[in-house]
Amino acid sequence: MMKSMLIAVGGNSLIRAGEKGTVAEQWANARRTAAAIVQLIQAGYHVVVTHGNGPQVGAQLLRSERASDLVPGQTLDVCGAASQGEIGYLLSQSLSDELSAVRLSVPVVSLVSQTVVQADDPAMKHPTKPIGPFYSRAVAEERRRQLGWEIVEDAARGYRRVVPSPEPVEIVELEVIRSLMNEGVLVVACGGGGIPVVRCGDELKGIEAVIDKDRASALLASMLRVEIFAISTDIDFVYLDYKKPTERRLERVTASELEGYYRAGHFPAGNMGPKVESALRFVRSGGAEVVITSFEHLIDAVAGRMGTHIFPDSVPTCSEITTTEVPVGG
Repeated sequence: MMKSMLIAVGGNSLIRAGEKGTVAEQWANARRTAAAIVQLIQAGYHVVVTHGNGPQVGAQLLRSERASDLVPGQTLDVCGAASQGEIGYLLSQSLSDELSAVRLSVPVVSLVSQTVVQADDPAMKHPTKPIGPFYSRAVAEERRRQLGWEIVEDAARGYRRVVPSPEPVEIVELEVIRSLMNEGVLVVACGGGGIPVVRCGDELKGIEAVIDKDRASALLASMLRVEIFAISTDIDFVYLDYKKPTERRLERVTASELEGYYRAGHFPAGNMGPKVESALRFVRSGGAEVVITSFEHLIDAVAGRMGTHIFPDSVPTCSEITTTEVPVGG
């Protein structure tokens, strides 16, 4: 029987450290990403893909601002939608090509997705998520005055706009994604956490906010009742005392153990914290396993040979554990 899995592809999978983010670079990285996902499909996994969009939506905002004297500017929700289309195109075409290369007939679709948040979420009154370029103090103050932006200072690099990062509570296109998944379609959805919207009576209204990609992915994974939630990031394992002399990697951990480490302050809010929170939410809501690792090691991690594996508290003993052998190189 096929196992189901949601893979949250990190932003570093399309624009790697040191790269400019050219279209050619993103195409090459999308093909590498797609090749790994297709190997998991070959191994018998039914996959749903989500992805980050930080660099791409930042570029969209910058283009919108720089060209505002020539064409009307775009709001953050519209920029998020545009980046979903951009990345969805790269990933879906790359996935289709890689599937064809191994003679697998699996339809692929990229779905621009909306994520509902609560208008009264406390985060709406306390913007914390930096977006867009850095500004001088004078330009930042002008933006604050003219556009009503919230601005924070980065002592090393200047000033940036910040927006709210509310909790995701609903995926608008959930039933469409579920239906496509049940028909055997490989779905790419919830890019960048989804376009943030609020319900106003019977209508939806986009807002200028950023939804954490891993939290939205955990919600989607739980709603779809997939068995495995895989988070691709830029490190091979989750670590305690990260980058300290006492650094120790976590390989297999239960939800309660991980929550204890989280409460002890091992996972910063701006780094591993949201990923750990998302992992805990998934296993607490009935998920069987979360895998956190770098994309380069995703295949070995899903096979149990790499990465951090998080289980519900009723974790099986070693004698009960079985792994699926994932073919290397297709």
